Amino acid sequence: MDFKRSLEVSEAGNEVSKKARTVKGVQEADVGITAYISESLGGFTGAIKQRYTDFLVNEIDLENKVVYLEDEGIKIPERPKKDTEKSADADSKAEFTEKAREEEKQEFQIGASKRIRLLEIFGEEELNKIEDLLKIPGSSFQSEKVIDNKKERGEIHQLFREGFEGKLDTKTTDKNTFLISLANRSSRVNKQLQQRKRDQNTKDENGVENWGIGPTKEFLHFTLYKENKETMECVSLISKFLRLKPKQMRFSGTKDRRGITSQRVCISKIRVDRVNSLNKTLRGLRIGGFKYEDRDLCLGDLNGNEFLITLRDVQTLDSSLPISSIVESSLNSLKENGFINYYGMQRFGTFSISTHTIGKEILLNNWENAVELILSEQELVLPDSIPARKIWAETKDAKQALELMPRKCIAESSILRHLSNSKKDENGKYSSNDYFFALAKIPRNLRIMYGHAYQSYIWNCVASERLRLFGPKVVEGDLVLDDQSENTAQVFNGDDEDFEEDVRKDIFQRARPVTREEAEIGKFSIDEIVLPTPGFDIKYPENEQLFKVYQDRMGNDGLNPFEMVRKVKEFSFAGSYRSLIVKPKNVEFHIRNYTESAQNLVLTDLELLREGKSRSEQILASRGGDRVAVILKFQLDVSAYATMALREIMKADTSRHGDLCDVRI
Repeated sequence: MDFKRSLEVSEAGNEVSKKARTVKGVQEADVGITAYISESLGGFTGAIKQRYTDFLVNEIDLENKVVYLEDEGIKIPERPKKDTEKSADADSKAEFTEKAREEEKQEFQIGASKRIRLLEIFGEEELNKIEDLLKIPGSSFQSEKVIDNKKERGEIHQLFREGFEGKLDTKTTDKNTFLISLANRSSRVNKQLQQRKRDQNTKDENGVENWGIGPTKEFLHFTLYKENKETMECVSLISKFLRLKPKQMRFSGTKDRRGITSQRVCISKIRVDRVNSLNKTLRGLRIGGFKYEDRDLCLGDLNGNEFLITLRDVQTLDSSLPISSIVESSLNSLKENGFINYYGMQRFGTFSISTHTIGKEILLNNWENAVELILSEQELVLPDSIPARKIWAETKDAKQALELMPRKCIAESSILRHLSNSKKDENGKYSSNDYFFALAKIPRNLRIMYGHAYQSYIWNCVASERLRLFGPKVVEGDLVLDDQSENTAQVFNGDDEDFEEDVRKDIFQRARPVTREEAEIGKFSIDEIVLPTPGFDIKYPENEQLFKVYQDRMGNDGLNPFEMVRKVKEFSFAGSYRSLIVKPKNVEFHIRNYTESAQNLVLTDLELLREGKSRSEQILASRGGDRVAVILKFQLDVSAYATMALREIMKADTSRHGDLCDVRI
């Protein structure tokens, strides 16, 4: 196949289409996506994600098992209450209450170690007043001691609970002092009774929780099934109901919002019944598949994802060929030849200015330029942010712009908040340091995203040029992963309050060049070839023509591929290796005719479960009609983009189709 010719045709088409567009969003050609593996094959058009049920994603765990929702949680049997049981409960409560009264008649003494700790915090005078509360029913006391640190306040609340054995209630005032009062006796007795009953009902004679999922361990794993919601949104919601920090919930990968996905999540040190009870409250998501494990989950702890994608209103680009013929040829090529493993359009944002452009300015230490790009007026931008951007462009009034900037614009709000507290010089301008520290206020995962986007842009450009120069054959100087090198564990900052980017962080691999002899005998296939993203700890291809692409592309931006270390550590990128070609696994397709635009064509995990159907019945049979849908099923390794696979078989520029949202999960 003439890859050079196919690339020229593709780029020429992109230039024509650019001029015709009215909305100036980031286009595929802008970020180096220009080539196809099977340019000669005809393509077809179709709508993806017309309904969120058209995009189903199931995680593949480290044991290569596809994660499905197989139940809706554990069934907790309700014990029927008989009169004798009610009587026994009443007797138990009376006995328990009488015992509590007897205990309270005795003068309470706080333990020595805890009293010393409270003395250090509040002093003897305040502690005496606190202890006197035990003798005066209905009394309360507000401390003078102010504790501004939230974590320290939490430890003090816990100290009160343990030291006074729940006899005192503590609350934090709006001044960060403590309001302390005598706990209501009946309320305390009821809570203790309820806890004792829960312990009796949920544990067997050996003290093991009797939920049918094995003995209790530190980590509770479960399947999270969600509909039309982001992973972060679900994590925040669940943690809110459980009164946990979102960071206490761990998962292997973030999943797209517009779709239905199933993935594994874990929480440490929590009872299964607490999590299970959420199914009665939550909407648009279900929790099931509970299992206690000894290990945690970390980002990247997956082997990929299985996709079931429905393309609606499919039409061929060549009307002389039937849809089935084109789809079959395209899918056979995808199975045999794979697709170019481009970083998809999601990597570069959805505004008119690509994130890689901002990343370039950051790598050049042009802090002011980077800030201006983030805050700039753009043709394609979040509509609610337009007034704030206009104020900034016309006045550089950070305070006024901040008042109008939506809070969901996290990067913009973070920058404006810092600048609104900074002083301008005599010329009415902020200093370079002000702009740098403003960028530093952006959450870390967003800050480093800009630099990663620039690395991805360069990788895309090099991948396209690699295929233009040499086609799908292995040549001397190409890189392959070196199985003989020592693997080094990668370390990342786990203390950051924000979620890390969804990439595999476990193993860093070395690469080596393919020798002339290896290329001539065909020792390696094209899908074993890797290209590096620019960095200070990678090896560039030894093929001179290919390395010159790195030099020229980065040189045009004022950057040097050999100078990727920065004074600011988090903007010093080590680089990584990415496969040039990816071949999906277990590829299959189905063509279905239908009539109504909203007609259901596949069943979700939840529908299969509730209707008692098997996985083989997930794709529904044709029901007639003029409309044509193509249903694709395939598996991809971690960090590959599903829409880049769709782009290859459809020959469609994903940036020109709002429905073709990129997915990297």
